[in-house]
Amino acid sequence: MPSILIIEDEPDMAAGLKDNFEFEGYDVIIAHDGENGLAMALSHTPDFILLDIMLPKKSGLDVCRELRMRKSKIPIIMLTAKGQEIDKVLGLELGADDYITKPFSVRELLARVKAVLRRVPDSDETTSESVTMGRLTLNFQYYEATEGEEPVEMTHREFELLKYFYEHSGKTISRDELLNQVWGYESYPTSRTVDNHILNLRKKLEVNPAHPRHLLTVHGVGYKYIN
Repeated sequence: MPSILIIEDEPDMAAGLKDNFEFEGYDVIIAHDGENGLAMALSHTPDFILLDIMLPKKSGLDVCRELRMRKSKIPIIMLTAKGQEIDKVLGLELGADDYITKPFSVRELLARVKAVLRRVPDSDETTSESVTMGRLTLNFQYYEATEGEEPVEMTHREFELLKYFYEHSGKTISRDELLNQVWGYESYPTSRTVDNHILNLRKKLEVNPAHPRHLLTVHGVGYKYIN
């Protein structure tokens, strides 16, 4: 039974989410502020975190940042309010895997969570060998990235994108294909979401992100990875 940590300070929202996830078979734990949420994430190590941005004591952005600094690879979906465009982008840069804007449908949220959990690989299914992509050395089984001897912070989604590009090296991949294969049919991202992730990946992968040599844009179509 997958476990989910809901970090949400609105009691009615938290209770409603808890009921819906428990109905779907999840083991649910709840924190009502950022400090307790961070502590519970570290002590319980849930399979998934649903994280509100606006929280007392410690913001959701700070919780996300600290978890990634502590090398946590737990998938995170951030809850944002309308008009928080900057917070959405910053959340992705800090290591969130996705975001959903309030108000949202519970059905959409459940679909996004299920899609992410399905893409968390079993150790038996993923090679333990490290591969080199641009400046990075990557281990897709253990979700580890390094540049030389230094670890590089990467989100779960960024690993999944690079893994897909690596497995399809030299092939032009459309945004729709990336959305379907990496985010999943039951998720609801946009092509802009893909573009934002590509921009972040180039900062880590390329020597000169403004003039990429590995993760290339194919105008009017999508992207191509060349080793």
